[in-house]
Parts: sequence; C-alpha cells; structure tokens
Amino acid sequence: GAVSMSSVVKRNVDPDTFDQYILDDCEIFDVRYPTSDGMHGSDAVHVDPDYSAAYILLKFHHRSDTMVVPLVGHGMTFTLGRGNEVVCACLQSLFALVKGLSFGDITRDPLTFSRRITNDAQMRWLGPEKGVLHLACAAINNAVWDLWSWCHNQPLWKFVVDMDVDFLVDKCIDLKYVTDVLNVADIKLKLKQNQLRKQQRIDFLHYNGYPLYVTAAGWLGYSDETIRSLCRKYLAQGFRAFKMKTGRSVDDDMRRAKIMREAIGDDCVLMMDSNAVWDVATAISWMKQLSFARPYFIEEPTCPDDVLGHAEIAKELNKIGIKVATGETCQNKVMFKQLLQSKAVNVAQPDTARLNSVPEILAVLLLCDAFETPAIFHAGGVGLNEMVRHYIMLDYVMITGTLKDRMCEYAQHLAQHFEEECEHENGKYYPPKSAGFIRMKMSSIKEYQFPNGPVWRNKLQKLCKQDKQSKL
Repeated sequence: GAVSMSSVVKRNVDPDTFDQYILDDCEIFDVRYPTSDGMHGSDAVHVDPDYSAAYILLKFHHRSDTMVVPLVGHGMTFTLGRGNEVVCACLQSLFALVKGLSFGDITRDPLTFSRRITNDAQMRWLGPEKGVLHLACAAINNAVWDLWSWCHNQPLWKFVVDMDVDFLVDKCIDLKYVTDVLNVADIKLKLKQNQLRKQQRIDFLHYNGYPLYVTAAGWLGYSDETIRSLCRKYLAQGFRAFKMKTGRSVDDDMRRAKIMREAIGDDCVLMMDSNAVWDVATAISWMKQLSFARPYFIEEPTCPDDVLGHAEIAKELNKIGIKVATGETCQNKVMFKQLLQSKAVNVAQPDTARLNSVPEILAVLLLCDAFETPAIFHAGGVGLNEMVRHYIMLDYVMITGTLKDRMCEYAQHLAQHFEEECEHENGKYYPPKSAGFIRMKMSSIKEYQFPNGPVWRNKLQKLCKQDKQSKL
C-alpha cells in the first residue's frame, strides 16, 4: 500500500472503498480579498494586489449508494485579482479530462493522474507546464492530495512523510526532465535512510518549530512610521529576520533600508526583494548602493526566466556578501534545475500555488538538496502560508534534516478565513494538526466570491455610485 503500516491511524474513509467513489462533479469559486485597500502586498511591480484564490471542490459520489456522503477535496491556487476568472475557466476545462475517474484510479497512480491534466494533447499547448494552465493543474492536484490525506485522517505533511518510499518516488513524484541531475536509486536510498530518523525529526519540529522571516513589515506602500511600528511589533513577537520591498527609487530604498536596519538592530537578518523590476546591470549597481544595510539576499533581482542574468548578478553580488534568491514566479521544476545548475541562485524559493502540487514540489525540494541549496519557500498572499507549513515540515523530516540557512516567509493577513488558522508562535511555525491540506471556510468563500458575494457587490456598487457622481 501507499502508507506504511506503522503509521496507520483511525481513518476517515477506508481506502478499500476508494473505487466506489466516482469523480462526477465540481464547484469552482472566484474568491478575491480586497487587500489593495490597505496596500498589503504592494511592491515595485504589483502596486495594488487583491489576494485571490481560484478554488475548486472535487466531488466524488458513491457509485451505487446515494445515501453515502460524497467525498470532497478542497484545492486552490493563488492570483492577485484580475485574471482569477481565467484560472477558474481553465479549471472547468481540466475537470472534463478527469470526470468519471474513481478515487481508487487516482490514488493508485497519482502521477499518471497529474500528467493527464498537465500533458493533455490539446490543453498542453496553453503551457506546457507553465502559466494559467499550471496554476489550474496545481489547484486540482491540491484537491486530490487534500482529500487523500483527509481520508487517512492525517495532515498532508504527515501523510506524505509516512508513505512507502518506493510508491512515493515511483508513483507520486514527477521526475520527468530532471533525471539528468537526480538519480532515482540514490533518492530512494536517502529517503529510506532518513526514515530511520523520522520520529526524532518530527519530535524536534513539535518542540522547536521552524523559523520564519517576516515580509509584512516592509511592503512598499507602507509609510515610514508604519514600517517602524510593524518592526517593533514583530520583534516583540519573536521574529529575528525581516524583508523589505525595493525597486521603486534607489533613494527611497536607501532611506527605508536605513529605517528598517535601525528598527531591527544589527543582530537581525534583513533581506530585500525587487520583484523582478530591474535589468541585470541595474540590479548589480542598485544592490551595491544598498549594501550598507547588509542584506542577506536580494530576491528576484531581474526577470525570473533569465537564468544567465541571475548567474551574472550572483557572481557580482556574492563578492560583497549578498546572496541571490528567486523562485516565486519560477514556472516549473526545469527552470529550477537550470537556475541550480548555473549557480544562478544561492537560495531557491518555490511557490506552493505556482508549482504543480506534491508531484512537482517534491521534485524541486530534491533538486535543492542535490545542489546543496536551501529551499526558503515563498509565502504570503491567501493560502500560501497555510500550504508552505506542510512543505517545510516534510522537507525537514524527509529530505534535509537541517535548519542551517533555512527559514520560511511569513506575510499573513488572512489566516481567519481558513478552517485551521495558520499563525506563528514566537516567529516559528509548528506542524499542522488538522487532517487534509488546507481548506478555506465556506462562509468566507461565499462572502468574498467575485463579483456577486456581498463584499464585492457592496464595493462595486459604491464604485459605480462614485463614478456617476464624478460625471455630474
């Protein structure tokens, strides 16, 4: 079976019945939170983000007994507002490719299921494995893994950690295009050896937690006093690593870097993020001017697809002690492979909504391990914090076993909208406890559904009224 016997707990659904449940329906929601009202998430490129989710419920009904409660998997991906409806439309198109499968079909070979949607002969022309199509594939796979781990009554991270290694590598992790740098036999050997330390590592996380850095103090749209106030707040909460947004004006960045460094002191880590606003030469010269603040890394200094550009920036900035990080808009595992091969990044930052769920994220984590490069997940938005909590736990337990140079991004504004609220304790995340992956509250989905949920209906009515008044 997929799960080792030593980890069996009281299940919500007997896996022997999975073949009786047929995927025959879905619900898709365009959910948007008006975070631009408070300038949350603002940076040099994304000036007015409304954190949004293309959210899908996959519904499996019992094939013969209509009285049996259907199985429902929750999945989502993340966008910044406009265009979320495009991802929702793509979800509808992809659902047609998998409708009629049994849950047994899917869980016996989740990799084949994943490739059914990523590599459809016609749909793949919209990617392949990138852009809107990849975001939608991630949401569907997230729903599958949510339901699968929920049926086993385990949080996703623990469900994956307890899986039989051969099944996990052969049937779950998508290593296509990366076996030139990853050896399957070596992966299996390492994961099996790490299983001997599994409980010790789990106990460590429950006791010590996983360290975080905070971005929520350094959004580009915040006033100087707001930045000072938030730095004091997060210092008091236990954070010792902070990130600021850069790239609008070098003089402005120098002033804000001085404010943040003074606010957090010399003992805390300060990082910077330009969200791909610069070209190569500008990134190098700009960061040299900001080197007085001793930034640990510069994130996304240039176009996320420019592997050689990142390599040139890394070569120059590493000389003055500044690392280069990227990954939040890195479109797939092949791009990560090339960034790592080219020594273009010192830190990899996979995004849990952009990469294709468990099959691809595990492949990227194995790539990072092979190239001895820390994976420091991108988070923030809506749902990303909740998702990364699972992946940092399984990365530590299954793969790395170290916290050296490791931390995870924290930029939480919307925790209250999820069934298991994802909040830090003293600047650390602790292992999720609820069965499944992440599930948004249905009340929040209905309230913030675009454009007809009450929040948006009221907001759009006010905008329409203001527009009419301005024309009088």
